[in-house]
Amino acid sequence: MCLCLFSINEHDEFPFILLANRDEFRKRPAAKANFWTDKPNVLAGRDLEGMGTWLGTNKSGSIAFLTNYRHPDYFNRKGPTRGTLVSDFLAQKNDPEVYLNAIHNPDDYNGFNLVIGNAKQLFYYSNVEGKIQRLEAGTHGLSNAFLNTSWPKVDDGKRKLNEAVKTNNLSSDNLFSILYDGNFANDKDLPKTGVSSELERILSAKFINTKEYGTVCSTVAKINQEGKCLFEERTFDSNGSVIDKVKYEFQITVD
Repeated sequence: MCLCLFSINEHDEFPFILLANRDEFRKRPAAKANFWTDKPNVLAGRDLEGMGTWLGTNKSGSIAFLTNYRHPDYFNRKGPTRGTLVSDFLAQKNDPEVYLNAIHNPDDYNGFNLVIGNAKQLFYYSNVEGKIQRLEAGTHGLSNAFLNTSWPKVDDGKRKLNEAVKTNNLSSDNLFSILYDGNFANDKDLPKTGVSSELERILSAKFINTKEYGTVCSTVAKINQEGKCLFEERTFDSNGSVIDKVKYEFQITVD
């Protein structure tokens, strides 16, 4: 599944910092992060099956990212692809709360967690919980349960991101190293989400690495006080080795 760790208004220079791993079946085709030719304002990777995305930003400073909600009751619905919830927000000029309230038939989707907004204000919504939450300053973590659910990789990731912020150790290599952690949680600390205990153990790592499924890319994004966005993505093969890197820097222009 996925992991997103993010800091809001905790650092003097960078009011927004995001670290994210995308976990997916390796056979599912995807394009690396880029400005989209059909939606040139959007910077994101692209799921070439559903034509949406899991995470992205745009030239106006909008931010959006999504994770699946892992529970048997929310699998295998024949609903629309969830990735368009991210790309549609980034491609349009929408107030975040208006956008979330306007999601058509949210219960038709498989379970999801969605965070949208900008560096100054973010909102969280899950179609499982059905509530819109305005996020406060602090360090937050999101995997495949509700926001800030106390899973081992979420708790440890938040702690390490908070330490990096407090010590001003915000180099790309250090932030990516937080995500590149393949250690499993102790069995006694594993969540129970309807999968086998063996699979639960594999999924407990921040960086998942199996032949058929795993962390296919990691993203680090930072926005500074002057509105400059730094967006980096690293893509991995089935051995966990980096096979591609992309980096974008641009000035946010608010219309």
